[in-house]
Amino acid sequence: MRILEEQGLKVLSDTARGRLRAAGAEVDDGEQMVKMDRHLVTDLVSKAPAKFELTPRNPDHVLEVGGNVLNFGMVSGPPNVHDTVRGRRQGNFSDYCELLKLAQCFNIITFYGNQTIAPIDLAVNTRHLDTCLACIKYNDKVFSSMSIGSARVRDAAQMLAIARGLTVEELAKSPSVITNINVNSPRLLDQEMSDGACALAELGQAVIVTPFTLMGAMTPVTRPAALAQQNAEALLTIALIQATNPGAPVVYGSFTSNVDMRSGAPAFGTPENSWANLAGGQLARRYNLPHRTSACNASNIVDAQATYETQMALWSACLCHGNLIYHAAGWMEGGLVASYEKFIIDVEMLQMMAKLMEPVSFSDEEFGLEAIDDVGPGGHFFGSDHTMERYKTAFHEPLVSDWQNYENWELAGSKTATERAADLWQQALKEYEEPKLSEDRLEELEAYVARRKEEIGDGEP
Repeated sequence: MRILEEQGLKVLSDTARGRLRAAGAEVDDGEQMVKMDRHLVTDLVSKAPAKFELTPRNPDHVLEVGGNVLNFGMVSGPPNVHDTVRGRRQGNFSDYCELLKLAQCFNIITFYGNQTIAPIDLAVNTRHLDTCLACIKYNDKVFSSMSIGSARVRDAAQMLAIARGLTVEELAKSPSVITNINVNSPRLLDQEMSDGACALAELGQAVIVTPFTLMGAMTPVTRPAALAQQNAEALLTIALIQATNPGAPVVYGSFTSNVDMRSGAPAFGTPENSWANLAGGQLARRYNLPHRTSACNASNIVDAQATYETQMALWSACLCHGNLIYHAAGWMEGGLVASYEKFIIDVEMLQMMAKLMEPVSFSDEEFGLEAIDDVGPGGHFFGSDHTMERYKTAFHEPLVSDWQNYENWELAGSKTATERAADLWQQALKEYEEPKLSEDRLEELEAYVARRKEEIGDGEP
């Protein structure tokens, strides 16, 4: 709060500064600086809902955001992609669509971030239309829109409204769209981010506010100072969104980690990263807001390092009650690569973590003590009724239909986890089934994309 009152944030958007001034903030247009009294900040932030729902085109996949609900999301944003069959390559639209299909195959993935990879073979100014259409066509779960500027988020809202058979006005009463914006730490909110956030808030849709705070680079290297800066940046931006549309759904995001002080490269899955995840969850609860966090790693290949760093981040992300856990499947190289094999390994970890995090209570029947009487001393429980009844109900979904049908050790038992994952993602893609979308809605979406591309031309959206 002292940071907000005494130092403030630089806000590049004239419109955003005007809204904050109207709400009571101290604004210096010449320096583009905004300072806010702590009581004003908390009053504005308190207008945001503690929980909300997002409804994709398939209402069976409604996303609960808030409370104790954990949601695991796909890797988001890497400029490159890798698998052991085709190697490392630049992000492209074909792989983008494949990754969407992969995530559709597994129920543990409940949402997608802002573009699973960057499809750099598409035109920058219109690729958001192609990727949004692909997200609607190839999966029926919640996905994030691109947040760069107001036009892109409006396109996403319009397209989701078409996919659901609603008007944009009706969509405001049943939100579908969410986006993630980053504060350019330290203490700078750029115009494209604030314009995108405010435009989406005006439409009644959801915004995640995530300061990009890496200790030793964009924040002081000490943890308390980093956390204080993260909090100041998040709260001012959330206050801006509430000044724009009181009650608009918003999520407190944290992405605080550290850098390798030898190279300056971002580090993830570290003790500092896990500590920040836990503290971020406490801060979100303090302000009665849903929480976004991440489960990242900095390894260059799918190896033990990639797994233990992800596992460390994942534990803290779950224990801090991260309602939206970004980058939970497929993230590699500190965010430079989306990995097919890492996606499969992460899915297995997420399935086990989700089972572990389920609330547990036992009735007398579920307790299972009667089974002890069914087997005498020195016997076994493999074939007992108690065992077989529960064996029929899988503890978590199988990866693919025949993932356990290995013939012998030479064919399967000698494979590493990465090699086995390579088999599984290929099998999953073969088994993928495109979720049904009515032909008339698909035609309307395609017509919208074509019309918007013509309107945009060579300019910006």
